[in-house]
Amino acid sequence: MPRIRRFVHQLVRFAWLETQSCVFAIGVFVGLAVAYAVPLPIARYDALLVWCLLLTFGFWALGLETWREVLVIFGFHALGLALEIFKVQQGSWLYPGDAVTKVAGVPLFSGFMYAAVGSYICQAWRRFDLRVSYYRPLVTTVVAVGIYLNFFTHHYLVDLRVLWAVVGLWVLRRCRVHFTVGDARYRMPLALSFLLIGFFLWLAENGATFLDAWNYPGQVAVWEAVHAAKLGAWALLVSMSFVLVATVKAQEGRLYHVPGEPMVTGDAGPVSPAVGPRPASGSGSERPRTASR
Repeated sequence: MPRIRRFVHQLVRFAWLETQSCVFAIGVFVGLAVAYAVPLPIARYDALLVWCLLLTFGFWALGLETWREVLVIFGFHALGLALEIFKVQQGSWLYPGDAVTKVAGVPLFSGFMYAAVGSYICQAWRRFDLRVSYYRPLVTTVVAVGIYLNFFTHHYLVDLRVLWAVVGLWVLRRCRVHFTVGDARYRMPLALSFLLIGFFLWLAENGATFLDAWNYPGQVAVWEAVHAAKLGAWALLVSMSFVLVATVKAQEGRLYHVPGEPMVTGDAGPVSPAVGPRPASGSGSERPRTASR
């Protein structure tokens, strides 16, 4: 019985930390819901752009995001907007309604939906005290770039997403992400975390299309659930997002798990540490930390 209570308690803690990490995404969804339900004096997409800019700079002013993380968010916005413009021109989906801030059929606010993913990873890094072991930045970056480019090239060439997914799994086969919940330190395969985040992004995409943020061709006449195949695309996108955030965390010295640090799992006591390579000199070396919180 104590173990069950402990499990439930940790699960609730974990869910609360996840909710806090999603605060930017929640803010975007609040804006989508208000714009969907309430008549506005300006075009809906224009209002959403103003709202997302207020969220971004508001988070920075309140200390919820660092200036580096704000730059990451705008980096996500630029990458996402480029992808959106291309996909809309290909007829993959569309944005209903007019707006002054539409470029090539794509509202500028749309990039912030990608930025919300970056904000989530930055927030989770801080709240869960994330670290990674056996992370290979250079080769992982190459895979992430390949995944991103494939979103464009598969319209003209062979779709290599499955190949890139397999390569990514191989590259990350030993990589673990370490995180803290309460007084316990846990670890899990980094690739598995990408899949789990991708699943929740797919759920969020269903909510966003229901609120008419954008429409797939099959949703124009009447809303229908987004096909489950999109889950894989989101998981791949998360890998690219992680690489961008990891680059910033390496500069802050908060990327790598410290070899030999005990893994505390609550009542079970210390277990064998996860061993990963120390960062090279100048790539974010860290002091050893105690695992007890």
